[in-house]
Amino acid sequence: MTFGGCEIIQADCIDVLEQLEPGSFDALITDPPYSSGGQYRGDRMQTVAEKYSQSSARAEYLKHAFQGDNMDQRAWTSWTAHWLTLCRNVVKPGGVAAIFIDWRQLAALYDAIQWGGWIMRGVIPWDKKNCRPQPNRPKQQCEFILWASNGPLSVKRDAPYMPGLLSGLPPSAQTRTHQTEKPLEVMRQLVHICENGGRIIDPFAGSGTTICAAYLEGFTGLGIERDEYHAKTAQERLAKIAGGGVIHGLEIRSLEGCHQRAA
Repeated sequence: MTFGGCEIIQADCIDVLEQLEPGSFDALITDPPYSSGGQYRGDRMQTVAEKYSQSSARAEYLKHAFQGDNMDQRAWTSWTAHWLTLCRNVVKPGGVAAIFIDWRQLAALYDAIQWGGWIMRGVIPWDKKNCRPQPNRPKQQCEFILWASNGPLSVKRDAPYMPGLLSGLPPSAQTRTHQTEKPLEVMRQLVHICENGGRIIDPFAGSGTTICAAYLEGFTGLGIERDEYHAKTAQERLAKIAGGGVIHGLEIRSLEGCHQRAA
């Protein structure tokens, strides 16, 4: 079901990306599996539940591990370069990409983006605010968003000025529906890296936050999620937001005038 030109489907993103019309999107915004979760290979081999559960609680989403998070760095970099190449084909020339990553895989993603044919443009830190303290060393307080363009980037793009740092608390373990869910408030800012009114693709939709943010901010978009459970919960979340529901205890409202067009 489509809401205001926004849709989340269950599928393997590689299969879908190979069939989409070239140049049919204005931006790629996504939060792919990091395949990190530690400094050593043994850390990376843990189950998703072991990596991302911060309490003894066993929420329903922890029973549905996403794939692609147990690769070594060379395999992950090669795989990432592959889907980034496919994404560049479906994003128009002059379009942009914004991809989440942590500090362990920052350099590998930097390589994969260029391997995929994109031009690196910068790094946007995301300040998570509530990270765990680490004795005798700095906290790992930020994750990062690498952003790039598909070829030259016009200085006359129809896009607003944006801050160089985003901040927002991750959803709590009690309210989230996905192991690595990003805060909606952060994604509502980030989608404006796309040209106003543009179309966004997210090949790793997860909890659907990118596409929900796109809907709320007046963009259209397609989210692709391979896991049946996560795809279904993301679709339900989008439907609830489109209906003016309450998500994570907050009343969600779209920007005034954004959705006068037909769904």
